[in-house]
Amino acid sequence: MVTRDGSSVRRLALPLKGWFQRFAFALLLAAAFGLMVLGRADNGFVARLRITIADAVMPVLDALSRPIATTDALVERGRALVALYAENERLRDENARLHRWQAVALELERQNVGLRDLLNVVDGPRPTFVTARVIADSGGAFVRTVMINAGARDGVREGQAVVNGDGLVGRVVEVGKRSARVLLLIDLNARVPVLVQSTRVPAILAGDNSERPRLALLPADSQVAPGQRIVTSGQGGMLPPGLPVGIVVAVDESGATVRAFVDWYRLEYVRILDYALPGILPTTRIAGRVGPLR
Repeated sequence: MVTRDGSSVRRLALPLKGWFQRFAFALLLAAAFGLMVLGRADNGFVARLRITIADAVMPVLDALSRPIATTDALVERGRALVALYAENERLRDENARLHRWQAVALELERQNVGLRDLLNVVDGPRPTFVTARVIADSGGAFVRTVMINAGARDGVREGQAVVNGDGLVGRVVEVGKRSARVLLLIDLNARVPVLVQSTRVPAILAGDNSERPRLALLPADSQVAPGQRIVTSGQGGMLPPGLPVGIVVAVDESGATVRAFVDWYRLEYVRILDYALPGILPTTRIAGRVGPLR
């Protein structure tokens, strides 16, 4: 009985199958055209149908997207924790080093204060300064100077030291009412008394119009090595002592080469220090006033 019913159903379905195969392309084309028209239709029913379908599908899409988003968040949090751990270890090491250096600095400060009290050391004058902007660069093969927009009316005088945030730039060589010219450390005519900071070895920093000046007049038994800091010595009274100059980068038979802290191609703002001592420069400060010595 089951076999007969199954055979009957197959016999009835064969004509329908043939008819569908014959008109399948036309039916699909009509369905596609109908869907296109339905999608183009701008009426309330289509809009409501579209939003209803979106609302019905949204929970499914949200559920499917949550595992991916959760996995991405967990991976990103893991990376952040690894980076945070490495940064924490680095900061711990740096903090330990700073604590050691702080203890050394405090001890040296205590010793310095005690020695100054014993020797009754007289400190030099505290320099004041004028801030100016570099307005012209007359650098070339034979001269390395810059022009600044401060002059005599602002208290700028010949011989004053010029610095920026990195270190010593040079000294004032020409002064007008509203402008001044600064001779850079690397100029051929620049000569600055300096010290090797760690060993206190005196020398003269001599420019040669290259990017790296040299240490001249070093003592015969001096021990100068790459990596040592060079600072001004203050000899002559024209420049304050201890101004950072640069780092020794090479040593040979003719002397030592110094890489200056100042970036000569990015000079924008500089400070002109008023540090003249009586008898050294023709003008100096007296009780905060700039003027000729009396």
